Amino acid sequence: MKITSPRESLLNGLQAVQSVVASRSSLPILSNVLLSAEPGHIELRATDLEVSVVCRVEANVERIGATTLPVKRLFGLIREMQGGEVTLEVSEKEVSTLQAGASLYKINGIAGEEFPRLPQFKEEPALKISQSKLKEMIRKTIFAVSTEESRHVLNGVYFNVQEDKLTMVATDGRRLALSEEEAGEGKSTKVEFIIPSRSVGELSRNLIGNGEVEMRVNKGGGSDGAPQQVEFCILSEGKSPVRICSKLIEGNFPNFKQVIPKEMKERVTIIREELLQALRRADNITSERNSSVKLNFSKNRLSITANSPDIGEGRENIAINYKGPDISIAFNPTFLMDPLKVLESDEIHIELIDDNSPAVIKSNTPFLYVLMPMRSN
Repeated sequence: MKITSPRESLLNGLQAVQSVVASRSSLPILSNVLLSAEPGHIELRATDLEVSVVCRVEANVERIGATTLPVKRLFGLIREMQGGEVTLEVSEKEVSTLQAGASLYKINGIAGEEFPRLPQFKEEPALKISQSKLKEMIRKTIFAVSTEESRHVLNGVYFNVQEDKLTMVATDGRRLALSEEEAGEGKSTKVEFIIPSRSVGELSRNLIGNGEVEMRVNKGGGSDGAPQQVEFCILSEGKSPVRICSKLIEGNFPNFKQVIPKEMKERVTIIREELLQALRRADNITSERNSSVKLNFSKNRLSITANSPDIGEGRENIAINYKGPDISIAFNPTFLMDPLKVLESDEIHIELIDDNSPAVIKSNTPFLYVLMPMRSN
């Protein structure tokens, strides 16, 4: 194998794939990147067996072939090299020679045949959606994913595709975030699955263009035909496609529709940034033992109070348009601030039933957030 590639293109490709590589692995080859040279380009692939990232880089290929090299060392070396192009040649003993400008280095690799193979996906995409829409949906849901390993089906984001509509949901049992968007053309299909939060984060990191994303699923061999893997092909104008492949979490996601209250009694419109700043200040008075703030809704006023015997107490007053009965409800301030940080609308709407029922936060976008109240003394 022998190729010559623009140094900057090679760096961009390695940058796209290297984040999935663990710093330590029981399998040495998982610390490597697979480089496969084909006419006109070189394909880079890295994986941790749960999520894989694949990227193509333009190259002048003199001899096709494949090898694997330590991705962190390879990236660091090429980053520090001078010159506009890098030449890489692999010997029969898997020793790669890299040359750029006045620099020449040799790195020991592992045969490409030993690298884990990618699953196969159908050519026809199940869904097409713009990168900007998908990235925004991830921002509005991923923060609500559970980190408790005992509840594995909650350790990811639930995707539900109903023909041309995509619904994404995340919950940890104490709050639930839902985002919905119309998608572009794709295969008319109905499919649902749970993607691990790490894979969703990797997908979001690579959504940087103004193009589209094509989603494909790989159906399993079981009687239920449930998807086992998903692939996102990220298409950006003027750039080579980046593919993110991920295993899926097995199991059934909870019926999130049962969590969303059917009828709310009161609806309060509040300036998002004003509420967020007040909560940030009040949060300084909370502690692990007293991790709640109380929201007191009364005629045309919202009072936010925090009280921790070992720290102190505080109060914030916000003018609101409210004519309903007095409602006093306590929340975890972090959980209450999380959606306010990712929403961009000037105003948000808080819907309430009473002191002890879940609250619902909405904005003028296809977004919904359900938050359970905390018990307070």
